[in-house]
Amino acid sequence: MGFTAAPIKFGTDGWRGVIGAEFTFERVAQVAAVAAQVLAATFGGSGRKNLIIVGHDRRFMAENFARLVAETVAEQGFEVWLSQDYAPTPAYSWAAYEEKALGALVLTASHNPARYLGLKVKGAFGGSVGEEVTGQIEARLGDALKPAPKPGVISSFDPWPQYCQALQAKVNVEPIRAAITQGKLRVFADVMHGAAAGGLARLLDCEITELNSDRDPLFGGGSPEPLARYVPGLLQTLQAEAAKGGSEVRIGLIFDGDADRIAAVDGQGRFLSSQGLIPILIDHLAGNLGKTGEIVKTVSGSDLIPRLAEKYDLPLTETAIGYKYIADRMLTHPVLIGGEESGGIGYGDHIPERDALLAALYVLEALTLAQRDISALYGDLQTQTQFFSHYDRIDLPLASMEARSALLASLANRPLTAIAQDSVTDCQTVDGYKFRLAGGGWLLIRFSGTEPVLRLYSEAPTAERVGEILAWAKDWALSSAG
Repeated sequence: MGFTAAPIKFGTDGWRGVIGAEFTFERVAQVAAVAAQVLAATFGGSGRKNLIIVGHDRRFMAENFARLVAETVAEQGFEVWLSQDYAPTPAYSWAAYEEKALGALVLTASHNPARYLGLKVKGAFGGSVGEEVTGQIEARLGDALKPAPKPGVISSFDPWPQYCQALQAKVNVEPIRAAITQGKLRVFADVMHGAAAGGLARLLDCEITELNSDRDPLFGGGSPEPLARYVPGLLQTLQAEAAKGGSEVRIGLIFDGDADRIAAVDGQGRFLSSQGLIPILIDHLAGNLGKTGEIVKTVSGSDLIPRLAEKYDLPLTETAIGYKYIADRMLTHPVLIGGEESGGIGYGDHIPERDALLAALYVLEALTLAQRDISALYGDLQTQTQFFSHYDRIDLPLASMEARSALLASLANRPLTAIAQDSVTDCQTVDGYKFRLAGGGWLLIRFSGTEPVLRLYSEAPTAERVGEILAWAKDWALSSAG
């Protein structure tokens, strides 16, 4: 029985597939040619160049696929700037925006396991294109495209300098650099063998302690995702440093494979997801820097975020999960910050794109001003708002797509009225099913659209309660899936 590749289908940010199975040279060339034509039809005119940016991360054969994409797009008559080496995905988005290009095609599978590679399509505005654009790409994949009478020219370029310059213009880098060189601040960065390698050192022009900075297409046997289970070395390093004592402020920063998502580790070696980073960043931007604008959170974001919006009298918008919804809001409204629990954070005065290195600079700026540990800053916000909570998430593989269908039917036909011995007071269906509980906290149940995976999220007053809620949800799912 022969292998049949899954149809080419774009997800929340690009098309991804297993290298050599779904993700092949032939299919990538097909998608690239059509994507270039759709970008031209969507963003052409208005003084834009006939230019497509092509870049890649550090995954297996990413540069080979990028070269193929560049050659394919050039055959269609477009000028192409091909990155001479790896760089963060936001650097390519910035190049597309800054150079008035039609868009960018980036070879990356972000945080996915090593066997995957993908293609992200960025628009002329400097962010991920929406479903209307990816839908056009999918619909035209069967079209026969002929080479242009005159092929375009491929030029090699380095995206790092202009990208770093753009970020340095938004953050006061000098005090951060001074704190590091004077021994007041110690920065550790786990770049997870990905595209953030060398990034902070470039931005700060000083020594940073980097972990996993070598290129490893297998990602040490894990996934380049900013989760605690994938960064044991960083946790142990910070714990060992804490045991030595000393007055310096220490921070660990974690970057995913293409450097558009971030998490942190405090000076005691404790993991801090973006559920803690986003409130700290809101407080820094609005409180320390006096900036204003709308705060955008996804439905899975912490309830601490609305309390900070209220504290600073800033409007708040809640969206479905997926950074594209935040980016859409940024294109039409004056947004201060938008973030998602998985680590994607962006800023309204930048491009509408997740940018982990910019988030890292803002975090370091906040720590430099406060001269305190990041967990102390988070604790201050909890005390000020009188909101104390813990958060966790688990992804539960299901036996089949039929099991997924059974759970969806159960939720629709037999709504949950009690969870983990607590009554349900409200149910939101913006994205999945979010149940609020009488005793405080919530449970969010969501399904992957492409695979039999159930995503369970919970925030509650204590870590123990979060564990109870997630354990209950897991048991419910396994028993209800049939």
